[in-house]
Amino acid sequence: MIWFLRHGEAEDGAGKEDAARELTEEGQRQSLLAGLAMRKLGVKLDACISSPRVRARQTAQLACKALKTPVEIDERLTGGDFDPLEIAAGRGEVLLVGHEPDLSAAVAEVTGEDVKMKKGGLAGIDGEKLQAQYGPKDLKQLSGAA
Repeated sequence: MIWFLRHGEAEDGAGKEDAARELTEEGQRQSLLAGLAMRKLGVKLDACISSPRVRARQTAQLACKALKTPVEIDERLTGGDFDPLEIAAGRGEVLLVGHEPDLSAAVAEVTGEDVKMKKGGLAGIDGEKLQAQYGPKDLKQLSGAA
């Protein structure tokens, strides 16, 4: 199974390079809840691979804290088209953390499904089939957070 997590809400970055934009408090909360929800769903990650951009790295680190999975950085997730099957090959159950419209395009390329990943949203594919898609509100409910 390959999971896709879009980074949480990020600051507007006035005066910063795009790659340096950090998560807002809401984005941090979204990221933590995504990890908690994945744990409640019984997800057992073998790898978490993130874009090097700050907001994606922070999202991956916060989500993977609940899953006790270290975060790896992969430049292929920085921005633009990427092949999720290539990145995840031989890795078992993998979480890819990145950006839009790249994540939705990757899911569509593999599954043919038209998905739109919201900030802090999660999707999962198994082979060529979309198995799950959750928005931030769904993940909050799944996580059991009040």
